[in-house]
Amino acid sequence: MLDDRRRSFLRMVSHELRTPLNTVIGFSEIIACELYGPLGAPQYKEYAELVRQSGHRLLKLVNQVIEIARLEDRVVDLDLRPELLEHAIDDVLGSLKDETAARGVRIMVADRGGLPAVRADGRGLRTMLMNLLQNAIAHSPPGGLIHIRGRRPHVPAGLVEIEIEDHGLGVEACDLPRLLKPFEQGGDALTRCTEGAGLGLPITQLLAMAMQGQLRLRSAPGAGFTAIVTLPAA
Repeated sequence: MLDDRRRSFLRMVSHELRTPLNTVIGFSEIIACELYGPLGAPQYKEYAELVRQSGHRLLKLVNQVIEIARLEDRVVDLDLRPELLEHAIDDVLGSLKDETAARGVRIMVADRGGLPAVRADGRGLRTMLMNLLQNAIAHSPPGGLIHIRGRRPHVPAGLVEIEIEDHGLGVEACDLPRLLKPFEQGGDALTRCTEGAGLGLPITQLLAMAMQGQLRLRSAPGAGFTAIVTLPAA
């Protein structure tokens, strides 16, 4: 009964927040594109584009807050089935083309054509990959290289490790547990240079746990940042 009430509440919050945001984003895109004619002063087009970008950032935050609330309350339904890791990676890379181009970042996928399959929820798997790759892109230097690897470790058997490694500044090893807490980020409010509420890693950890897996982090100052998701093999 309690889970039913939570589901109803999250559906209501999701609708009431997303609907007006989608309206703001949609009309700002129409204005920025001058669909119905020129706006006059060029500043109007610039301001409409800023509204659109801000709307997308706010919508992303709303989606993440709702997602982490659903995962923490265990009211999310997962459909665990065999998923081809290579297909999931390709889907996410296609969605990140603009971000990688803007940063000049290259993403290398090791062992293409031979990546293992995992037992996972398709949407959840892509959400985890998206979160980890966006984190790697944001913290990579311009022109940097990101590696994606998928492999079956010898011990323990029956698992697949998905590793995403960047070559950014890295963080102290003692800071890694804090990054798995919601609304935490590397560095402090005065020194961090990336946007976001610090929800990508906690959401990834909760999703991995919900799929009988785990998330591990490895980093050191000047040595980049590596995230390793372990999931059951298909």
